[in-house]
Amino acid sequence: MLHALARLLRRAGAIDPAQLTFELDAPASSPGELLVRLRGLGLRRIDTLTLTRNRAVMVSYRRTELRVHEAYLGAPEPVLRAIVQFVEGKTRTQRQAAQRTILAHEVPREVRSLPVERMRPEDEPLVARLAAAHKDYNDRFFGGTLQDVRIRVSRRMKRRLGHYTAATPAGDRPEIAIGYAHIRRHGWPEALETLLHEMVHQWQDETGRAIDHGRAFRHKAREVGITASARRPVCNDAPRAIGARRKAGREREAGAA
Repeated sequence: MLHALARLLRRAGAIDPAQLTFELDAPASSPGELLVRLRGLGLRRIDTLTLTRNRAVMVSYRRTELRVHEAYLGAPEPVLRAIVQFVEGKTRTQRQAAQRTILAHEVPREVRSLPVERMRPEDEPLVARLAAAHKDYNDRFFGGTLQDVRIRVSRRMKRRLGHYTAATPAGDRPEIAIGYAHIRRHGWPEALETLLHEMVHQWQDETGRAIDHGRAFRHKAREVGITASARRPVCNDAPRAIGARRKAGREREAGAA
């Protein structure tokens, strides 16, 4: 494996071969070098790698593009192998094992993205109504088993209707955000359906399931009486579950992630 990685590094021009041993022990210094290392560990389907500071997603890929939080530049080899397995894994068991390793890698607060959006005071009544609906739906559809989560109304969300973000290893609380534009444009009944949609993702997270729009999501969505189509993006940042979403082509996300 070391010789294969050496050949890749030389071919990419990312390293002086005379300093190979020293550099392999040091953190990757660029997206290109990280991509070379991942390829040396078996990554095949990815052509480009982009570093991010996304608060919610640590590792994601779509088609041939891989996006990795910058904190993983210095990740040890077992974590890099997990990223490869997350992308290349053939089974859910393999991917979930990889996700646990990825999420166990600590991401310091200082390298995280911008703080969570502040809500406007005039949106607090909407939040109170959503929180009351969350409690009601929790009792009616989930047997009161879901935890209390932070609920906010987002003015930044223009196209997305809502999203669920799980807790982070750094101590960020789980939350459900509903777009203000969605409430204004589509009305309160639609906003409540979006809330219930995100609560199904919360249920996935809290029961250790993948946070996606797969079979478990569709079954639970039908059970609680909402549309099971994957119309909304999923954001996740969980120490115990994987954030995943699928659109056209192959796309997955890992919350930290």
